Amino acid sequence: MSNLKQILINKKICKSVWFMRQAGRYLPEFREIRSQNENFINLCLNSELSSKITLQPIERFNLDSAIIFSDILMIPYALNQKVEFLKNHGPKLETFNLKNFLKNDDLMFTKKLKPVYKAIEITRKKLNKEKSLISFIGAPWTLLVYMIGAKLNKNEINLDIINKKKDEIDLILEKLINYLCLHIENQIRAGADVVQIFDSWAGLIPQEDLNNFCYSPNFKIVEFCKKKSIPVICFPRGIKENYKDFNDIVKPDGINIDYNVDPKWASENLKDTVIQGGLDPKILLLADEEIFNKARKYLDAFTGLPYVFNLGHGMLPETNPDKVKKLIKFYRGY
Repeated sequence: MSNLKQILINKKICKSVWFMRQAGRYLPEFREIRSQNENFINLCLNSELSSKITLQPIERFNLDSAIIFSDILMIPYALNQKVEFLKNHGPKLETFNLKNFLKNDDLMFTKKLKPVYKAIEITRKKLNKEKSLISFIGAPWTLLVYMIGAKLNKNEINLDIINKKKDEIDLILEKLINYLCLHIENQIRAGADVVQIFDSWAGLIPQEDLNNFCYSPNFKIVEFCKKKSIPVICFPRGIKENYKDFNDIVKPDGINIDYNVDPKWASENLKDTVIQGGLDPKILLLADEEIFNKARKYLDAFTGLPYVFNLGHGMLPETNPDKVKKLIKFYRGY
């Protein structure tokens, strides 16, 4: 069994491999497209090109799943907050305006993201039926951090912004949960069969606020998915030993561990779910034998458990595609 949807539903021991950010910046065929499309948002809204990019790593590596080429910040874009991707800087969002945010509605939101759903439709028709098509969202907390400009750097957020406007923050999170559930449903209707929730900045949440900002919002979305019979993977990156509480409370079908989580610890503490990922993307920059040794650590730790081979974060731009090919071959022959 290599179909991700069936693995998440049946929780069987199996072989399956895909990589976060497998469609994108490390592939020369992607860079060629990107060089001709400077506006990243517009590229995500180009249904034909988005589908083409999604399928590039499938054609090159024959991976078991495709993940639609898009971005978590398509959500604030669809909610009429200007989003720009600046070279050597990353995303830049205009100053958040609560009144404008509250003017949005489901119809407007869906209409703005229609090209994303069209890309999924195109991809599903071209993708082998045995392979899963993964859709994704950013978790409410992670989107909130971007939308209100709370991120100071990779390791710190401006808690004052959040603590001073608690009622406003709660309202934003509530609205985001509703829009994210709508986005999930729209993606599944278009042809995706799995959803991954990226809580990229969960590790920046103070311990005492984890339930309010991480566990509870993810739980509400996972419950929505379960009611709709949509297999769901959560990735609360950076929460360390709190992965256990997250897994026990949220109860997703699958949980993606980051590279700071010890695989042996994960195998003992993250039970009754499919574990995915863990391998540090930087390892793919090493010599072949070092890559295989690091991968072996994860494969051995999860022997006898349902495990999806993946990374503990997204593929790095400087990754050599040949290294990826060799790692996939090693994994499948292990």
